[in-house]
Amino acid sequence: MKKLWFLIVLWSTKFGLVLCKIFKKNGTMIAGKVALKFQSDFIKYFKGINYDKVIFITGTNGKSTTNNIIVHTLKTAGKKVTTNLEGANLITGVATALIKDSTLTGKINSEFFVFETDERYLKRIYEAIPAKNICITNIQKDQVQRNGEPDYIYKKIKEVINKDVRIFVNNEEARAKSFEKFTDNVIYYSVARNDKSYEKTSFYDVTMPCPVCNSKIHFNYYNIDNVGDFKCSRCGFKSEKKPNYKISKIDYKNNEFICNNEKYSYVYSQPFFMYNYALAIAVCKEFNIKYSDIKEAFKTFKNIAGRLETIKYKTKEIKYIRMKQENPETLQSAFDYIAKDKSKKIFMLGLEQLEDFKPYYTNTFYSFDCNLDSLIDSNIEKYICFSKAVSYDTANRLIYAGVPKEKIVILPTDSNEAIFEELDKIDIDNIYLITWLHKYEELIRDVANLKEGE
Repeated sequence: MKKLWFLIVLWSTKFGLVLCKIFKKNGTMIAGKVALKFQSDFIKYFKGINYDKVIFITGTNGKSTTNNIIVHTLKTAGKKVTTNLEGANLITGVATALIKDSTLTGKINSEFFVFETDERYLKRIYEAIPAKNICITNIQKDQVQRNGEPDYIYKKIKEVINKDVRIFVNNEEARAKSFEKFTDNVIYYSVARNDKSYEKTSFYDVTMPCPVCNSKIHFNYYNIDNVGDFKCSRCGFKSEKKPNYKISKIDYKNNEFICNNEKYSYVYSQPFFMYNYALAIAVCKEFNIKYSDIKEAFKTFKNIAGRLETIKYKTKEIKYIRMKQENPETLQSAFDYIAKDKSKKIFMLGLEQLEDFKPYYTNTFYSFDCNLDSLIDSNIEKYICFSKAVSYDTANRLIYAGVPKEKIVILPTDSNEAIFEELDKIDIDNIYLITWLHKYEELIRDVANLKEGE
C-alpha cells in the first residue's frame, strides 16, 4: 500500500514540476516539500541508488561551488548525475532532484548522486540516503542566530560520521580535519602556500581553539581566512605533511596550478576557489575519472551562483558583491576581490540588522576575523558606511584597521536617497558595494524609479 501511495505522490509531484516549468515558477524545493508532507519516508522508495556513489558536500563555505564543479566534471566524463545544482540543500531539495530524474516507477538510472547538503539537516538527509562519501569543506563562524557557535555545527556533522563513511576533509581547516578520528577512511585535500597566502600580526587578529584539546591553534600562514597550515600549541594536532591531493605552484596570472604532478588550467582565480578545485580533484580521482576529463571540465566550468552584479546610476557603475552577512570568509573574499582593482574608487559598506527571524539582532564581530590591509592599499578615495543599525560600528572597524577618519563618511540611515545624494558629491564613477541582498534589491528598484522620473 505504501508503494502504491509513493507512486501516486511521485506522479502528482512530477505533474507539479511540469506546471512550474510552464508558469516559470521556481520548483527547486516545492515538489519535494509536497512529497515529504504526504509521505515522510518518500525518498526510501526510489530504486537504483548506489550508496557507494552518493556524495554529500557539506560545510560552511564552498558547498554550492564545489558541488557544481564536481557535477560538471562528472558530466564532462560522460557520467549521468542526479544532483541539486540550484543550491536547494535541504531534504526537500534532494527529494525534488530525485523526482526530476526518476521514471514513473521511481527508478533512477544515474551513476552518481551528488548533493549539496545543509549542515544542520545533514543527519535527516543521511537517514534517507546513507551516503558512503561525505565531503566537508570547512566549519566557520556563520549566521550565529541560526547556527550559534561553530561547535554546534561540528556536532551536527559528527552525528553522521562513522566507520562506513569515507570523508574528504580540508587539510588546512582544523575543525573539518578533526573528523578523522571518527573513521579510518579519510581523504585529505590541500592547497600549498602561494602568492596569495598571508599571516596575521595585528592586535585585533584572532585564532581558534583546537577541536581536539581546546588549546590555541597556531597558523603558520593562511590561504583564506581561518584556513591554512596549522598546529595545536599543546596536543600536536596539525595539518598533514603529505595530504592525498595537494594543489601547488599556483600561477594566478596565467590561471594554472599543479596537483599531484598534473597541470590544470582554471577559470576562477580567487584563493578560496583553490580549495573547491582541490576537493573536486580528490573526489573525481577517487572515482577514477581521467585527468583529461577533469582538466577539460576545469577549463569550461562556469559557476552558476554568480556573485557580482552591476547597478548603473547616472555615470556611475556600482559593482555589488553578493556575500553572506555574518560570515568572515565570504566578507574576506569580497574584500580581496575589491583589492584587486587598483584604480581610484569608492567603497560602500552597508552591514545591516539581521532579520531572519525574531528577535532581530545586530553584530559585526565577524569583520574582526578579516584582514583589511590589501583593501586599504587598493586606492580607495572614500569609504561610505551606511545603515541605521551598525554604521558607526562599521566605521570603527575600518578605523581600527588603519583607514584615515577623513576618508570615512557615515550615513546612519537606511535611506537610499541619502546614499545617492552622497554619491553625487563624489566625482568618481568606480564604486564597489557590499551589503545584504535585500538592500541591493531596494537600490535596483530606486535606480529604476529615478530613470522613469527623468
